Amino acid sequence: MWLPKLGILTAYVVLGVTVTLSADEKDCFCKIPLKGEVDDCSCKIESLDSFNNLKIFPRLHSLLNKDYFRFFKVNLKRPCPFWGDDGRCALRDCHVDKCSEDQLPPGYKESKQEENKYTKEAQEQLHTDCKEQKELGGIDKTISSEDRESFKSWSKYDDAQDNFCELDDDNSADMEYVDLTLNPERYTGYKGESAWRIWRTIYQENCFKPDTPVPGYGPAEARGMCLEKRVFFRMISGLHTSINVHLSAKNYLPAANGYGKGTWGPNVEEFQKRFDPETTNGEGPQRLKNLYFTYLVELRALAKAAPYLEQEDFFTGDEKEDNETRNAVKDLLKIIKSFPDQFDESRLFQGNNKEAQQLKEEFRQVFHKVYRIMNCVGCQKCRLWGKVQTQGMGTALKILFSGDTMGPDSTVDAQQKKNFQLRRSEIVSLFNAFGRLSTSIKEVDVFRQLIKEKDST
Repeated sequence: MWLPKLGILTAYVVLGVTVTLSADEKDCFCKIPLKGEVDDCSCKIESLDSFNNLKIFPRLHSLLNKDYFRFFKVNLKRPCPFWGDDGRCALRDCHVDKCSEDQLPPGYKESKQEENKYTKEAQEQLHTDCKEQKELGGIDKTISSEDRESFKSWSKYDDAQDNFCELDDDNSADMEYVDLTLNPERYTGYKGESAWRIWRTIYQENCFKPDTPVPGYGPAEARGMCLEKRVFFRMISGLHTSINVHLSAKNYLPAANGYGKGTWGPNVEEFQKRFDPETTNGEGPQRLKNLYFTYLVELRALAKAAPYLEQEDFFTGDEKEDNETRNAVKDLLKIIKSFPDQFDESRLFQGNNKEAQQLKEEFRQVFHKVYRIMNCVGCQKCRLWGKVQTQGMGTALKILFSGDTMGPDSTVDAQQKKNFQLRRSEIVSLFNAFGRLSTSIKEVDVFRQLIKEKDST
């Protein structure tokens, strides 16, 4: 049976460096070298995998359960700008439930006008309209009254900051808080033409598309794209891979006897269908490599923004928890900064010439389009996590291309606030997006072990 591997002989390009890997290095798909010439892969399982699984993942898992990171303000009602309604409530397992008043932290409370959205009548109407859509993919929007009261102080605190980047819909009446811990990213049943249209639009209908059609989301290096476009393509592919890993790892498994509730767990067959070379025209291993590539890009963004983030208050109104959050963030950032092979963003958009600046603007505009495409996702829970992760990725790119300098040793800090600032939603999405990638790498290792066990029986 198949295990993730690179194949007999694989050559690929990373930041302009051609890397050739042999069949003996089948366990090295986890390593994406980012600098220097690499003639062979010296990667061991304890390299990037162990760094993430033993040091990053446990810390992130704990941190993302803190109030500051688990509440995400989002507009899930924006219409799709590219085609007509795609049945947002067509799937019973893709519904999003609103947060009720009694579950929000003190700093999250809204004005009386906002509170009216959560009246008994509004809740009853929501239940009537979507009562068939609240199981596998349903978003639980329940918010306590205490948490909602805290949202008020959060908003006042954020409004007092110097904000230089206005995010979409930040003042829209349709913006609402969702507790991400109550709405885990997992299989929802959202698939078929509707889902594929999203990815086709992302891959084939933006100006960074490869020279040849993309049947799925495989390697871009051989398709004649320049370095910047290749990096963009690999990041989107890495995001796509991460989502598919989660859908495989948190798959709905019906009860064995066909009666009663099923369980959530890893589906080895689903994982192999998405990543086995035999079922993906040989692209599966490259998809997994792109996951690690995207992880390293966002890892570098957090390292670069560490001085800035270490000065953040992470305010929620709960002084004890806010202090715990600040300490946990500093601990995580210390580990992140210790990673020796950081992504080198200075290789991108080199020079101050007009062509480089034009390409950078094109890069930015294309990513904006990708984010807008998330409004076309027909499953609300899928839409929620699509928005979280694309916004997090966009925040990572914003960090990488900000500051006075670029490169592995460059940083942005609180002293640069006049030219650089991260809003609460950007920080929340950045950490949660990186958390999704970290979890995916952890799950890949779990699948690796499950496949070994399956083959040994």
